[in-house]
Amino acid sequence: MREEIKEKLALLPDHPGVYLMHGKDGGIIYVGKAKSLKNRVRSYFHAQNQHTPKVQAMVEQIWDLEWILADTPLEALMLECTLIKKHLPKYNILLKDSKQYPYLRVDVQHAWPRVQITRTVKKDGAHYFGPYGAGWAVREVLDMLAHAYPLRSCNKDIPPTGGHDRPCLKYQIGRCSAPCAGLVSPAEYRGMVQEVERILKGKGQDAVEHLRRSMMEASDKMEFERAALLRDRIRALESVQQKQKAVSTAMEERDVLAVYQQGLLCVAQVLPVRAGRISGGESHVLQSHTEQTDGELLAAFIPQYYAVHPVPREVLLFCDVPERELLEAFLRQQREGAVHIVVPQRGDKRHLCELARDNARAAAERILLERERDLERTQGAMEALGRVLGLEKTPSRIEGFDISHTQGAQQVASMVVFVGGRPARKEYRHFRIKRMGGADDFASMKEVVTRRLMRYRQGDAAFSPLPDVILIDGGPGQLQAALEGMREAGVSVPMFALAKRLEEIFLPGRPDSILLARDDPALHVIERVRDEAHRFAITFHRALRSKASIYSRLEDIPGIGPARRKALLRALGSEAGIRAADIEALAAVPGMTHAAAQAVWQAFHQNHQGGQTPAP
Repeated sequence: MREEIKEKLALLPDHPGVYLMHGKDGGIIYVGKAKSLKNRVRSYFHAQNQHTPKVQAMVEQIWDLEWILADTPLEALMLECTLIKKHLPKYNILLKDSKQYPYLRVDVQHAWPRVQITRTVKKDGAHYFGPYGAGWAVREVLDMLAHAYPLRSCNKDIPPTGGHDRPCLKYQIGRCSAPCAGLVSPAEYRGMVQEVERILKGKGQDAVEHLRRSMMEASDKMEFERAALLRDRIRALESVQQKQKAVSTAMEERDVLAVYQQGLLCVAQVLPVRAGRISGGESHVLQSHTEQTDGELLAAFIPQYYAVHPVPREVLLFCDVPERELLEAFLRQQREGAVHIVVPQRGDKRHLCELARDNARAAAERILLERERDLERTQGAMEALGRVLGLEKTPSRIEGFDISHTQGAQQVASMVVFVGGRPARKEYRHFRIKRMGGADDFASMKEVVTRRLMRYRQGDAAFSPLPDVILIDGGPGQLQAALEGMREAGVSVPMFALAKRLEEIFLPGRPDSILLARDDPALHVIERVRDEAHRFAITFHRALRSKASIYSRLEDIPGIGPARRKALLRALGSEAGIRAADIEALAAVPGMTHAAAQAVWQAFHQNHQGGQTPAP
């Protein structure tokens, strides 16, 4: 079990709620509900041999977990259903709830999209609008939209350029523009789809004004049939807007906000309520350098949050905020519609605010404990490392060195830097080994340590300051070579080596190695530095090897000299880029000719083209 999981298990409250299991890639793999989060979630990690194979497989994939508090087990059940439908986790049974609220779906990926009513939201590239509170009202809205914008409602397979079928009755009564018969252009049809989407987003008034201007222009030009058609469309749109308003009013669309302060930590919690149900939860850490009230923190949080998130019709606050009218005006502008900020004092809405406050408190406690554990892993680990190495003071800056090559070719070295137990990636450096004579890890280690320390002595700011301690990846031989390099550079820095086979620590002048317990925090920080040095060296070595392979392949092509090789790599970047380029793209590279481009293309494709040169 990962240390992060152990720490979070200790934080679980004895409270109803929903828990979310995350995989290694950060995605949600399971959502569950519990009367007691503490008891339910811990049960996954205890007595695992009693679980079913499916549960055992899931637990092995858990990389992180989080939870959202609910007021009652029933609320936890409702939230669980909402989150399962939203995230479609791998290990959940995906329920088909007949009471799911209706949505309007526009399949914009189709050449001739249609607007459909659906109760299932999928990740299929279509646009979904809703959820709506009543199915009958949505059907009326859809019917009136068809009067204003005659989009097709059939499921015919119509070619992108339009069909040649005979139009159906819906075309005769003005309810379809008949793309199946080629009676509407793709551009005109797509324009109607875009207008419909604007209306469904609540921006129908703009469409009405545009239609009014078009109607007046048609009337001035004595195009009375077109003007009458636009008039009817305006009336239909006005009816749609009224229905949209009625449907939206029937829906509960609000966000519930609260903050919680503990010491210097401030957490803002957002609970979105859609269609009468809590649909998730977000916790945000607020940075504050002065003492502020909860209301002042909320007032500062609201504009930042809603600058990038959709604004609901109603925002419930746990406490009042300064300049509430100004915040409402800001939210109305963001939403382009009515918004009300409410601070309820009793009833169900007050209960929601208290639930948001409880979630903010739980998030703050979780963050504080994680920070405390992180401090133990970093500062505590560095103190433990100082004791193991016998240093006079606790080290802060550690530099780790590693060598990488392939049978002596493309020899490189890496230098990684950790400060306070954390990687300082901007200070990483890599070296190409200059010495000749084949693979010799000892000599290469001596060279790179000498070069790094000499750069410091020469006043190079990129290699300053000196580390508090140097870690060498290897055994006594690599450590001795590094010590020789340090003596040649004329500086003195504490140094040790870590041999991978048994994770043995070797110190200068000490014949016996040191073996630390597997749970020793000092060993953990040493391993992180060593593994990062190895990763950084391997990455650089592979990049050089790939580049050398391309150079070698280009060298064998007649007419491709050093200048053209550099130009090709500069323009196309890699072997994949050169292989993907056609002859025209190759010839467009500075310094290339059409004949040289043909030669390069043939060299990279002869295995697939039978050695034949493509026709010019």
